Amino acid sequence: MSTHDTLAFAGVVDIATKTRSGELTAREVTDFFLDRIARFNPTLNAFITVLDGEARAAADALDAKASSGVELGPLHAVPIAIKAENDVAGIPTTFGGAAFTTPARADCAVVARLREAGAVIVGTTAMPEFGIWPYTESVANGATRNPWNTAYSPAGSSGGSAAAVSAGLVPAAIGGDGGGSIRLPAAWCGIFGLKPQRGRVSAAPNASLWGALGTIGPLTRYVEDTALILDCVSGVTEGVDKHSAPEWNMTLTEALEHSPERLRIGVSTAAPLGTVLKNPARRAVEATATALKALGHDVFEHDFSYPPTLALSFVPQYLNGFSEEAHAAEHPDLLERRTRRGVRLGKWTGLTSPQMVRKAEAKSAQIGQKLMREVFSDVDLLLTPTVPHPAVPIGQLDAHGFLPAALKASGVASFTSPWNAVGNPAAAVPSGFHDGLPLSAQLVGPFNSEPLLCQVARQLQDATAWPAHVPPQGLEP
Repeated sequence: MSTHDTLAFAGVVDIATKTRSGELTAREVTDFFLDRIARFNPTLNAFITVLDGEARAAADALDAKASSGVELGPLHAVPIAIKAENDVAGIPTTFGGAAFTTPARADCAVVARLREAGAVIVGTTAMPEFGIWPYTESVANGATRNPWNTAYSPAGSSGGSAAAVSAGLVPAAIGGDGGGSIRLPAAWCGIFGLKPQRGRVSAAPNASLWGALGTIGPLTRYVEDTALILDCVSGVTEGVDKHSAPEWNMTLTEALEHSPERLRIGVSTAAPLGTVLKNPARRAVEATATALKALGHDVFEHDFSYPPTLALSFVPQYLNGFSEEAHAAEHPDLLERRTRRGVRLGKWTGLTSPQMVRKAEAKSAQIGQKLMREVFSDVDLLLTPTVPHPAVPIGQLDAHGFLPAALKASGVASFTSPWNAVGNPAAAVPSGFHDGLPLSAQLVGPFNSEPLLCQVARQLQDATAWPAHVPPQGLEP
């Protein structure tokens, strides 16, 4: 790997170490990644907005701060991209569409905490409108492409964030996960994606992200990078956030200083109703199970049945989540036709009524307790597929109305969305390749298990050296 590529794929912790020590300046790092964005984004279409001037000004301010001798933040001079559903002061929060044009007056809680920790915000990343689909395609911005093969989708809805990290355009990017939207693009782009527990990361200025389904989190190449970012941004905003999670007894970075004890890891390839698990995805789970055995863990079959009532708890929250966002649109006539049809469907069926949404959230909590008893009574972690198959070609939403697109999308997210309904933390870990496209397996933990998930994922990272695998770099247009 060339010196140029070494910095591109160095990761958050390494870059912060070099800038804090003075080996690199914030301006050098910022210029380097802005140059990569300028070179590769015309092909990948990962960014909606690139904040060239703002990012360089922020980097210069950080260099002045470093020269003054004051204490530097843990993310000092690390370039980070933000999914377009999160407020970044001074630019519109577009939600991936064209219906919002007024610039945000202030940063959301996550962006503010990133800046406070020293990060440089370099732009906002592409997503399907309101994050409705597991494919990053929109009328307003076109299709985002997978760096491993630009004819293929990076998945969604945090597809722009995942493509940018995978291609080395930024060392980390923020995503959001309401049905798999961190884990799915991590899987198809060959990187690490951890969906934190419900209530772990503040949604402020919003009370929640898609009711009880969504949570905000990073996409990174390295487990230690996700750990550091979550250490910086975790925690609720009092008086704003609807959900909260108990504090860990140590930071995630501290957790990675220790190896986990011998764990009971249950393997389940049982598919939710109607899902067809393809052989490459099955092999990814088997390969990860083999690696975990070699690491000394107890790994055994632990199939279970996904409760059929999961859909009854997920669908109303899903429909209501994007319907609420669509109702806030400044220019409703610019909403995508599929979006408008989805909003009408939710209203016509009554599924987005306040009563139905409350019932769905209550049902989610009941199912969560049931799964905790049935799934995690005999295992410490669960290993499943992340997605039922490798990446698919772009154009998945072409000529589809809302219902056909929703049926197609439900299969892609069938292994990830249950854990949004119940709120457990879950992570997508790289697990080899099929025909040049990344494969992935999903680790799911009981409540409050992000430290354990990071420890085990770090063991797999060290054993398989997945960060060394980078996409082909012939991406210039």
